[in-house]
Amino acid sequence: MLSVERAIDLQAHAGQRLGTSDWFTVEQADIDAFARLSGDDNWIHVDAERAAREMPTGRTIAHGLFLLSLIPWLQRQVFAVRLRGRGLNYGYDRVRFLAPVPVDSRIRLHMALVQATAQPSGTRIELEATIEIDGSDKPALVARSIILIEDAP
Repeated sequence: MLSVERAIDLQAHAGQRLGTSDWFTVEQADIDAFARLSGDDNWIHVDAERAAREMPTGRTIAHGLFLLSLIPWLQRQVFAVRLRGRGLNYGYDRVRFLAPVPVDSRIRLHMALVQATAQPSGTRIELEATIEIDGSDKPALVARSIILIEDAP
């Protein structure tokens, strides 16, 4: 894991790959919990019996938005800023869901730093996030993540 003193210190890694998270197994309980929270209870996510009959893999698939929501959690395994204030999510640019993630698949996050720029209250960080599916040539998603890490008080 990459660890820096202050967020602006990430600037030295612009254009570089920062690292990769551990593998995470996407389980049906996770998919069901996300369906309850999001209201997206489409059968392709929550109906294992119907998925066995009608889905190409015979399994339910994870929500794309569930995978996107895992990025902040998985990125904690990729890099850390030791002296910092609040972290604020600015959003995502160019989010693309490229391949479905069947239940019980293992995924992991790869992160590269696009840029880190000083702001009045901290550092604006743009990251290229790619979620890989174990055994697949195609990633599940690719997104540009934008966060602001405020300076330590």
